[in-house]
Amino acid sequence: MQLRDAKILVLDDDEDVLTALRLLLKPKVKQVVVEKNPNALQSIFDTQDFDVVILDMNYNGLVNTGNEGIFWLNKIKLWKPATDVILITAYGDIDLAIRSLKEGASDFLVKPWKNEKLLESVAEILSKKKTAKTIKVKVDSETKIVGDSEPMQEVFIKLKKVAPTDANILVLGENGTGKDLIARSIHENSLRKNKPFVKVDIGSLTSTLFESELFGYKKGAFTDAREDRKGRFEAADGGTLFLDEIGNISLRQQARLLTVLQNRLVTPLGSNEAVPVDIRLICATNLSLTDLADESKFRKDLIYRINTVDLTIPPLRERSADITLLANHFVEVYAEKYLKQPFKLAADFLKKLKDHSFPGNVRELQYALERAVIMAEGDVLYAEDLAFSQLEKLPETDLKLKTTNLDAVEKNTILKVIEKNKGNISKSAKELGITRTALYRRLNKYDL
Repeated sequence: MQLRDAKILVLDDDEDVLTALRLLLKPKVKQVVVEKNPNALQSIFDTQDFDVVILDMNYNGLVNTGNEGIFWLNKIKLWKPATDVILITAYGDIDLAIRSLKEGASDFLVKPWKNEKLLESVAEILSKKKTAKTIKVKVDSETKIVGDSEPMQEVFIKLKKVAPTDANILVLGENGTGKDLIARSIHENSLRKNKPFVKVDIGSLTSTLFESELFGYKKGAFTDAREDRKGRFEAADGGTLFLDEIGNISLRQQARLLTVLQNRLVTPLGSNEAVPVDIRLICATNLSLTDLADESKFRKDLIYRINTVDLTIPPLRERSADITLLANHFVEVYAEKYLKQPFKLAADFLKKLKDHSFPGNVRELQYALERAVIMAEGDVLYAEDLAFSQLEKLPETDLKLKTTNLDAVEKNTILKVIEKNKGNISKSAKELGITRTALYRRLNKYDL
């Protein structure tokens, strides 16, 4: 979306601020609406939508929490999950503003703001919003790719580039992140979208079934082969073959697969005649590239063959800004599925969601919300309606350094400490062993 097409709502109890922002934005955007009273928000949203809300952090104690900005941010994300919010704050509120980014704000600016910086922030948000809308692919009512967070924007941008090509794609990510949805999205956005999409959970195939399932067989090839049967490669001819959990196959199976991928020919069991196949290959695994590079477990020549481009899907704990969006989506889906009335999500319900680490990722979130909808008594979901599975735990690899680059290590350490201290800069600086000023310099350095 272009800046000139945007609809902006400015919310601040200072008339001078409202006047300044209206004068700044009116020549640049399609519509500017200003409002002093945050209590009018719901009635405004009932009649119109906005692309971006510019929100002040303080309203003279109208909400007796001391965190008015975050309170109204959560309300906006509840009512209009896809709306981006920029917070305007005084210097003394920066700790709170950083915490607000974890709550789903898109950016924050310090008073007095610079006009160029404000316009640049709005334009960047709108640009990312355009990318997200371009790539979201609805597969069915329960399996829609949903995400407006920065990590998902990067996925969408990369997906948009690779989908129209015939490049082999390796999709990486933890269990439950939605690798199968990404694979299907690649197919649906490719030139092969009108041809078959064939998925195989290749990691679950025994050595006996591996060749018969993938390459097919002729009648009489083995005891139960009572008729000719095409394998998955032939079934996907002209379309896309998706091999899920490829990191779990044996070295012998890898050698057989490599031969087929090199020659694009399959020989069914019980036959001496090779059959040509034309497929676009997508593979997925929950292993990292580093783990796959262990040649005692996986052939490097096969990695190069399946990995023209790799696409890493972030775990849900790294895209927490999407939790409210996902929650609203799944609650709507399951309310319709189980013939229930539309639900509202209480603030304590959303807080409980955001405070959870989701080791099971989007799949765990989905099942938790399905249970909540089923068990709910009224039309509002509260924290007590939400129960998380005890079966899930964070992967051990999450505790290990994923990079040895000093800047990346420092940035990740700062993010973890700030998150641990819930955005409190003083506590974070003390734990890191640096001054608040030094921490602010690093936050600017890494654009955090």
